[in-house]
Amino acid sequence: MYFCLVIDDSNVIRKVARKILESKDHVVVDAVTAEEGLEHCKQNMPDIVLLDWKLPSMSASEFLIALKDLPGETFPQILYCATEAEPEDLALAYRKGIDDYILKPYDRETLLPKIDALGEKIRALA
Repeated sequence: MYFCLVIDDSNVIRKVARKILESKDHVVVDAVTAEEGLEHCKQNMPDIVLLDWKLPSMSASEFLIALKDLPGETFPQILYCATEAEPEDLALAYRKGIDDYILKPYDRETLLPKIDALGEKIRALA
């Protein structure tokens, strides 16, 4: 079981992610903006963050920079969620600190293997 934070301005995507993740007994909180997501991280650092790359106000890149500046020894696994995977965008996302990516819209069959793989990384780092 992992503590997952879903940051996406789409209500539908947040609901779909929550339903899929909770079906595997993961604990899920969600945020509409990167600022709200960062506040969640300050209060209780998640194991995995599903991060929409195109967010209003604070960008995903700015979120990642601010997240790395938070005190503490743990850093969540970041799953970049995009509607398209342009090579330049992916390269930038990896440079900013993502661990993997998934294309939206996703479903149970595409999301859960990504979460399982990130979970393996978490266990390997522990």
